Amino acid sequence: MSGSSTPTESTSSPGELQPSTMLDTSDMMFSLEGLQSDEQRRVLDMVVQIRKCGLEGDLSLPQIVVCGDQSAGKSSVLEAITRVPFPRNDGLCTRYATEISLRCAASESLTIKVIPDKARPASEQEQIKQFVQAIANFDELPRVMDAAMAVMGISKGDANNPSTRAFARDVLSIEIAGPSQPQLTLVDIPGLIATSTRGVTKADVDMVAEITDHYIKQPRTICLAVVCATNDYANQKILEKVRDVDPDGDRTLGVITKPDGPSEGSGSQKNFIDLANNMDIFFKLGWHVLKNRSYEERDFSIEERDIAEAAFFRTTSWNTLSPDCLGVDTLRTRLCTLLFEHIKRELPQLHKELESQLDKNRNEHELLGVRRSTAIECKTYLAQMSQEFHSICTAAVKGQYEGSYFLTDVDPNFSLDAPSTLARTRAVIQTLNIQFEEDIRLNGHKYQISMPPIHEDDDDVQNEDETDKDEEFQWPRSLRPKGKDDPIQMSQAEAVKWVGRVIQQSRGRELIGNFNPLLIHALFWEQSENWKNYAKSHVKMVSSVCNRFLRNLLRDTCPKDVANRLWGLRIEPDLKKRDQAAYKELDLLLSELQEFISNYNHYYADTITKRRQQRQQAVLKKAMKAATTVTIDRYGAEVTIVDTVTAIANFTLATKPDMNEFACEEALDGLFAIYKVMQKVFVANVTTQVIERHIIRGLENIFSPVVVNSLEASQAEALALEPSNTRRHRAYLEEQIKKLEEGHEIFQSVM
Repeated sequence: MSGSSTPTESTSSPGELQPSTMLDTSDMMFSLEGLQSDEQRRVLDMVVQIRKCGLEGDLSLPQIVVCGDQSAGKSSVLEAITRVPFPRNDGLCTRYATEISLRCAASESLTIKVIPDKARPASEQEQIKQFVQAIANFDELPRVMDAAMAVMGISKGDANNPSTRAFARDVLSIEIAGPSQPQLTLVDIPGLIATSTRGVTKADVDMVAEITDHYIKQPRTICLAVVCATNDYANQKILEKVRDVDPDGDRTLGVITKPDGPSEGSGSQKNFIDLANNMDIFFKLGWHVLKNRSYEERDFSIEERDIAEAAFFRTTSWNTLSPDCLGVDTLRTRLCTLLFEHIKRELPQLHKELESQLDKNRNEHELLGVRRSTAIECKTYLAQMSQEFHSICTAAVKGQYEGSYFLTDVDPNFSLDAPSTLARTRAVIQTLNIQFEEDIRLNGHKYQISMPPIHEDDDDVQNEDETDKDEEFQWPRSLRPKGKDDPIQMSQAEAVKWVGRVIQQSRGRELIGNFNPLLIHALFWEQSENWKNYAKSHVKMVSSVCNRFLRNLLRDTCPKDVANRLWGLRIEPDLKKRDQAAYKELDLLLSELQEFISNYNHYYADTITKRRQQRQQAVLKKAMKAATTVTIDRYGAEVTIVDTVTAIANFTLATKPDMNEFACEEALDGLFAIYKVMQKVFVANVTTQVIERHIIRGLENIFSPVVVNSLEASQAEALALEPSNTRRHRAYLEEQIKKLEEGHEIFQSVM
């Protein structure tokens, strides 16, 4: 797995471990045990526990990442810090990210597993997650690493095998636990590759760069930027990358490896010493120098490696540097201190992000509603949801606007485009009914006939001033019958001619001077022909209001997938049935208007009588006026004298009209009377028998607990069963919430 491909680091055959192969090595434990104080252990342990919750993918957790160019000696740095003897070989390089976790535990163990890349298919992820192996001896490490590479699908030099790859985004996790282990996590990532070569494609080069970027750009990562002293650091890409993501060097510690490469006293050595002194590329965390095993030191144990390193720094020009930045012992101490201080600074923000992510996931989980994986769960869910639906719908239909649903985002303009307006369904229906009555009363008649009123306070519809219409509350006329708003203006003389034509067309066997009894019906049918369009527009408008209200209510009370199924399978078919019944009832009312009119309302006879008396009074008034003279008596007073004989004669002559004109006037009187009666009856019938009976009444019972109770198991599943992607998302959210709650509890207990 790990290890640099440089010759100075390759000392043994693939899979061969260094001499200290047993997991229980007291020297390794002793060297790590004193790295952390009690306070450091307590803080770092908290991060370890949060990491164990599996929150790395959701929160940027503090960690140390070893990064650098290929063959820079990264894996040797990692081995020196962790004391884990990784297998090394000339042709061996890091092909995936490796997470080495040192854990303080009561017993010793070494567990290796593979964390799959989230971009892999779910089936592959499950298969990779099954790879978990525990070993008791480092001698088994090469075998387990080879098995891990096979699980990842990484080739071992066979570039011609299309089913394998050179690098992977999966992560090899090595957890070393023991009573004397510090709480420390380091991540080794593949070295940056300068160019593609045999067995390494351009895609591989890009993948390694992406892996590096993924780790070093995380704001809570301390970057150990490893540069090799055998290569001009200006040519090493890692320095450019860390400066891009950490321009001020706040979280980057530079590490110089292979300091024995440049000749003693050479310009190259001086340049790297200046670099280590933070004189060229400045990092706030500074620089550190490590000496890896040379080829001659390939058989050295870890302890012998440390001794040789210390001797090298005592006897070379590198001793001009501060001892605090030389050697692996000071590096381990330095890293633990850096990580501890780094974590202390980040804890408040980390805690805040954890709480924010927890709230977000809880809210998202709440939106999914209760679990709906079985028929029983589906029916229980539908029953609960239907109670809320039924309760709100009942209140909306009855006009009892109590509760938050009716008090949210109330539109002061009461616009039909506002959901809050539609929620007040009864108020909307009442307003629409009032508007329908006004439309029929003011514009429902075909002809606007100018006739003298029966008396001064008469409210006859034919002679009302239409200027009041604009003062009434009215919604846009887009759903009203187009071109039917303005009745045709007609004078009294024109009206008489119209009636005369109809009389002529409807002659029967009646005597001259009389008219066919069906004449009034014919006049009424023509005068009321606009009622049909107004009534159908009104039914359409009310149906649309109910339709949109129920859609909004579904959207607000259940998930989108359930709302769509409930709408398509239950509510929309029921609404269509209601519409069909309403239009059928309306057609029946309209057809009855075309039949023989039956009327038992005294208003009809009273109106005709009043209109006859009005005409006679007008003639009598005119006759008396013509027979009236005004004189001055001898006292100078004005005296009015009515010649009754002349008045009677004038009245008699005036009441001998043309019989056809008389019939026309009588017919108009009958039309006015019956139209007013039938207009009120029609409006009442449409609003009660059509709107109320078929559209409004029982609207709340479309989806109620009674309906849910009658559903069969298959029907309940068809309506509410969660889609597979929703079930997966629910499981994911529940897992995330559990992890975040564990992290929250850890924070609470430690802080």
